[in-house]
Amino acid sequence: MPAGSLVGSLIVGRLADKIGRKKTIMISGWIWVIGSILQCAAVNRGMLVAGRVISGIAVGIASASVPIYQSEITAPAIRGRLVSMQQWSITWGILLQYFVEFGCSYINGQASFRIPWGLQMIPAIVLSLGMIMFPESPRWLIDHDRQPEALEILADLHGGGDPNTELVQLEFAEIKEQVRFERTEGARSYMDLLKPGIFRRVGLGAALQMWSQLSGMNIMMYYIIYVFQGAGLTGRRGNLIADSVQYVLNVAFTVPAIIYIDRWGRRPMLLVGTFLMGFWLMLVGGLQGGFGNWGEVDGARVWVITGNDAATKGIIVCSYLFVCSFAITMGPVSWTYPAEIFPMRVRAKAVSVTTAINWLFNFALAWAVPPGLASIAYKTYFIFGAFNFAAFIHIFFCFPETSGRTLEEVEDIFTQGHIYTAWKVDRHVGERTLQQVIAKEKDTDSHEDHYEEKA
Repeated sequence: MPAGSLVGSLIVGRLADKIGRKKTIMISGWIWVIGSILQCAAVNRGMLVAGRVISGIAVGIASASVPIYQSEITAPAIRGRLVSMQQWSITWGILLQYFVEFGCSYINGQASFRIPWGLQMIPAIVLSLGMIMFPESPRWLIDHDRQPEALEILADLHGGGDPNTELVQLEFAEIKEQVRFERTEGARSYMDLLKPGIFRRVGLGAALQMWSQLSGMNIMMYYIIYVFQGAGLTGRRGNLIADSVQYVLNVAFTVPAIIYIDRWGRRPMLLVGTFLMGFWLMLVGGLQGGFGNWGEVDGARVWVITGNDAATKGIIVCSYLFVCSFAITMGPVSWTYPAEIFPMRVRAKAVSVTTAINWLFNFALAWAVPPGLASIAYKTYFIFGAFNFAAFIHIFFCFPETSGRTLEEVEDIFTQGHIYTAWKVDRHVGERTLQQVIAKEKDTDSHEDHYEEKA
């Protein structure tokens, strides 16, 4: 499925620019339904795999297009909060599917796996039908010369229906100015991602998605049963109940991030999160290495702690604290930051590439972690802990703050440099008043008129 998501995320760049953000999201929902039908009706492994790949394509499209859409319709003051809702929705999906599958595991026969595969169609249908009532991205509309529609949507979203509100006029003028500037930059293609200034941002977005996967969260999501099994927690029911706690924590601790992401800022959340995640993973590895040994569980050779209740509980607590640290920091920011650092002309393509990196590492870790746990056992946690500390250093030096700024003001931050001095970016860089934007727009118009007269 992550392999299909990799393909889907790469499709978004061209699709979202051509037909719009809204229709792209709707299409992703119906592709998911097709994949779910194939899985639910699967009569052999090939049919099941085909359904998983198709569903993966849908996830890739949605995971890349939804943050773009959210960032382009949201006021700067709450943009992080709204984009973070995607991560919160993901945590709810993980929690619900876990309990659905937990309950269905007690059903005898094929219904135990066909019911979950069938039920997963419901959210996709709700998404596709619900998007009918949502507006198109005003930035996409202006880029396609549909300015009256864009102004009306901006007024409804940010001005209570009044197009003369200062915030609405400021955003409208800024977007027009930015679109006009971007059209002079030449053809919009994937080659634009290699241009100076853009390539650096693609690197930052891709790196953040990479660090998100290398943080070790997928160990706790995909393989938590094996983690707790190695910690000495035995018994099917006890293990499954302990696993469910972390899914609940994942949902609960994403809420503070949604509420305060625009107040705390992106950089502090990422720095605190990577440090804490690295710390907890080092503790898990240390406890496993210090109190465990090679043994046998259910006929398989595993590194396991036996007869040490304190060490078992310590590993479980550290695992829970790790999940909480991810949920309140890296989880929501890893989707918010890449969606707001790119200019309009490459935003869809750039976000699709960064999201593809997310799914590429997701796919790789799905294959690499089980052999890692089976061969080097507790040392696996040290590796992921080291990844988090490396991410901390990278973020400190290279990731400037973007919270509270319009997407056009974010553009000013990156055009001024600050490649390795991200911590020095002034809080007021890029801030502009309505009068400044309109004055600049008039100046641009007068230059265009002058050149037209000369022509």
